[in-house]
Amino acid sequence: MKDVVIIGAGVTGTSVAYNLSKYDGDFLVVEKHSDVCEETSKANSGICHGGYDAEPGSMKAKMNVEGNHMMEELSKELDFPYDRIGTLVLCHKEEDFDKLQALYDQGIENGVGGMKIIYNEEILAMEPNVEEDVYAALLCEEAGIVDPFMMNIAYAEGSNLNGVDYKFNTEITKIEKMDDHYKLTTNDGQEIETRAVVNAAGLYSDAIHDAIMHDDKFEVRARRGEYLLLDKATRGFVNHVLFNLPTEKGKGILVTPTIDGNTLIGPTSDFVDDKSDLVTTQERIEEVIEKVEDTVTNVPVRQVITSFSGNRAHELGGDFILEETQKGFFDCVGIESPGLTSAPAIGKYMANLVKESLDLAENKGFKAGRNPIPKTSEMSTEAHNELIKENPLYGKIICRCEKVTEGEIVDAINRPLGATTVDGVKRRVRATAGRCQGGFCLPSIIEILARELGVDEEEITKKGNDSFYIEKRAK
Repeated sequence: MKDVVIIGAGVTGTSVAYNLSKYDGDFLVVEKHSDVCEETSKANSGICHGGYDAEPGSMKAKMNVEGNHMMEELSKELDFPYDRIGTLVLCHKEEDFDKLQALYDQGIENGVGGMKIIYNEEILAMEPNVEEDVYAALLCEEAGIVDPFMMNIAYAEGSNLNGVDYKFNTEITKIEKMDDHYKLTTNDGQEIETRAVVNAAGLYSDAIHDAIMHDDKFEVRARRGEYLLLDKATRGFVNHVLFNLPTEKGKGILVTPTIDGNTLIGPTSDFVDDKSDLVTTQERIEEVIEKVEDTVTNVPVRQVITSFSGNRAHELGGDFILEETQKGFFDCVGIESPGLTSAPAIGKYMANLVKESLDLAENKGFKAGRNPIPKTSEMSTEAHNELIKENPLYGKIICRCEKVTEGEIVDAINRPLGATTVDGVKRRVRATAGRCQGGFCLPSIIEILARELGVDEEEITKKGNDSFYIEKRAK
């Protein structure tokens, strides 16, 4: 019997797993997709929010501020990219200044530091591409940007190295409360018995909750946001994360540098009935391009290299639900923005709830951190040459746009919880993430995946299930 089964391998579930691995127990993460980071965690803005826009006293406010304060140390511990570049909330009209002041006051109440209100000349000196008529802005120096993929993957690898097991392509179809434990049935007919369940199923966390709590149901709706990603040639177009004053739909169309040097604009905000609906539309892309002009001028839209969308898990109550709903059943429900920022605090908070409920002892063998994949594009020539001497594969570039070598791709496949799909490689080392979007390197990556996994090239997929690249051989 397992001690804890965590449902969902997004950033929330893997953060809980990493924090739980600090205690003794038999822990398992089940994920219906073929890899970690396959839902909301892979399609968001990559921002570490300050916490000034969350309602005071809410779990969102508490987790946001605590998660923000944990991020820098955690990024060093688990070796994922993070940069505290700051955010600016722009107020374009003097008559809206009261709203900006209220946001500042709310941030102070929430415990956010590094905030000040600045005005036109100072704003334009910091951000020359902002609309010239901007009146004032709230600067939050504690906010920043993070790599959402590597943060999620780092949590998963760190937990796995400390004994947490993972089962992919495994969907929970039935949950039964037994006398003193739970019985979970999977899509392939297996039964898993466990003392406790952590529901970190994101968009589908309401269904997992409702399977047990028949009289006290939640409703999670998918709020789809569409984005445009610009080429690295736009590096420096903006220097901070830029928002306009938020509305009831959220923080609106933002403009931000990404941790890898691209520029990201978006997202839109639309409720969709199909939680798996991740289409991008001409209408919404045009909306992003039109509305971003309210924030910055001369957006280099000819430098767009891809568009994508992500669905946020909006619980109708509006706050994070983080609790032991009944003995041994723990809910992480409604984890939308600022969920990425909040993940470190949520993981610690939920792991502590589980530890107290199950009376778990400390894992004295716990080892913090992980061994990251060497990133040759950031190495000195001397260090890169030494690495090539150890393994010549680090001298063969496969992805020209991102300068990713075969050695890095092989490492991404063969490390703990390694990549089994092209998207899995992309999230770990950025191969196919550049200007050509895989136009040059995709065949080589398929070949390397097949070789390292010991399968035919026809079996390689983009993201698991039926997302095959090759239908059949011509010869």
